[in-house]
Amino acid sequence: MAITPRIAQAAKTVDVAESAPVASVAGEKWQLSERQTALVLLVPFFVVYALFLVYPFFRGIWISLHDWNLLAVAFNPGAKQFIGLENYTRFMWGEGIVWAPLARPLIQLLGIAAVVLAYVFHRRGSLDRVTALALAILGITLFLLPGFHPGEEGRWYDRRFWPIVGNTVLFVALTVPGVTITALVLAAMMNRETRAMTVFRTLFFLSQVLSVTVVTLIWQIMFSPRQGLIANITTTMGAVPINWLTDERFAMAAIVIATIWWSLGIAMILFLAGLQDISREIYEAAAIDDATGVSAFWHLTLPLLRRTITLVVVLQIILHFQVFGQAHLMTQGGPNDSTQVLVRYVYQTAFRDSELGLASAMAVFLFVIMAAFSAIQFAVGREKE
Repeated sequence: MAITPRIAQAAKTVDVAESAPVASVAGEKWQLSERQTALVLLVPFFVVYALFLVYPFFRGIWISLHDWNLLAVAFNPGAKQFIGLENYTRFMWGEGIVWAPLARPLIQLLGIAAVVLAYVFHRRGSLDRVTALALAILGITLFLLPGFHPGEEGRWYDRRFWPIVGNTVLFVALTVPGVTITALVLAAMMNRETRAMTVFRTLFFLSQVLSVTVVTLIWQIMFSPRQGLIANITTTMGAVPINWLTDERFAMAAIVIATIWWSLGIAMILFLAGLQDISREIYEAAAIDDATGVSAFWHLTLPLLRRTITLVVVLQIILHFQVFGQAHLMTQGGPNDSTQVLVRYVYQTAFRDSELGLASAMAVFLFVIMAAFSAIQFAVGREKE
């Protein structure tokens, strides 16, 4: 029986119609949802993150629980010995340790003041409960920890450790506010879309791209008592040049100044992004009530930048607690350990003294400090609901 063209065309149409759902189902079978696609794209990141961050972190904790001589274990993996928390006791404690309410009066009185202010401002409603609690915990910590000290016949197992922790905290306490305030002021000054402001932004950001070696070399020349710019200005004014890098009174200040200059770039860019995200209509509405200039900056700009300020401060805390290059290259931790910082001490303990277990314990301690300060800053900077 002959098949007419119309019958053939109808049969072809039926075949296409019947096969279309099958093809659609097959296509949908291999199609990923948005959530599945996101997970697939995140897998490489999670693998790298776990391999290079999570695993080394827990490996470091495991090493800190051992008597782990770097050279001995390198040649004989069985040379390590599990000793529990002895490494932590070794650098944090000593014999005959006692506590006194005013062993370090300045720091402890500062802690008492923080607790009192947290209570007063919370009662007035100026601080929410979480912020007041975070400030009170910081104050209690400042009151309790400095009170521990060796008694008449006591001694620290590691007499250098706590002074070095103090140097590190002092460095962070000076650099973080210095970078934050300076970057915020510069960002507010350069928050204008002009060609000159673009040039100034570039100039201030240039220091950020320099390596720590170049930065320290620049500032070593700047602080030189013979040929440095600061010494020449001091001599011109009729004063005696200061030996910045060899005088215990000024060595830490020299490192802080160099670090603030080096770290301004990223903080300034973050503040600029936050400022440009604020609508101009808010300032125009505030101007109707005569809120302009400093008043507008204090009552509008700062509250609206709270999240950005919190981000910058937390990033700076994490970054500057890990300071190493400036102290290592500018002063070698001297004079008399006045600029010795914790990361450099960890480095020397691990690679100069080959005590990898003790160095890992110190690194874990440093992580706890950074996490605590960051958590407190997040709590203080948290927006009120």
